[in-house]
Amino acid sequence: MNAAAPEDPAGGTRRVRSFVRRGGRITAGQQRALERLWPRFGVAPGHDPVDLPALFGRDAPVTLEVGFGNGESLLWQAERMPQRDFIGIEVHRPGVGHLLGELERRDLRNVRVFNDDAVEVLETRIPPASLDTVQIFFPDPWHKKRHHKRRLIQSAFVRLVASRLRPGGHIHLATDWEDYARQMQDVMAACADLFLPEGPQPLGSRPPSRPATRFERRGERRGHRVCDLLYRRAEVAGTR
Repeated sequence: MNAAAPEDPAGGTRRVRSFVRRGGRITAGQQRALERLWPRFGVAPGHDPVDLPALFGRDAPVTLEVGFGNGESLLWQAERMPQRDFIGIEVHRPGVGHLLGELERRDLRNVRVFNDDAVEVLETRIPPASLDTVQIFFPDPWHKKRHHKRRLIQSAFVRLVASRLRPGGHIHLATDWEDYARQMQDVMAACADLFLPEGPQPLGSRPPSRPATRFERRGERRGHRVCDLLYRRAEVAGTR
């Protein structure tokens, strides 16, 4: 899972990476996909904001997913919502390679990919008020209490997300860890000047726009309750 910049208890902001860059085993097929398809679907590293309509060749609502894993939710959504464009951010190359191969196999043209840290991408590459939805499904729970400071969903990160969402846009969070769900709700309540709950939180069931994922199924096998949280960007100016 990608990086956040949680608030420091002393009052500043300190940069931490909330993911562990595990090498993992990349298959030959994934490596070939990275080498051959990255120029088609990947976004090259840089420091300047990306022109999203130029990136996709059209002006359409954009959903950004942080930490897409092997891309199953992005693929599911991109197939079913061709009128929308999708950006995925993931640091683990095997998952990126898998997604690129599937994008070609399914002939999907409405997905672009960053293989980089989410905070850096949001800070430098995504223009303000340019996104329709930001989704973060089953981020690393860092379940040991001493590691909670590494969790992605913290106030500084949520405020960064708010600055990249258009007024009325949405942030959609999902987790199967009950204490993380409570933390997410606390963080969102602390950002009530920027986000309004879209109905009762957590939602009563998985919304139709989100597919069941392997992380969700694994959590359910362990007896975990899955919580979806959906908030709408308040129509106010002055983010960050």
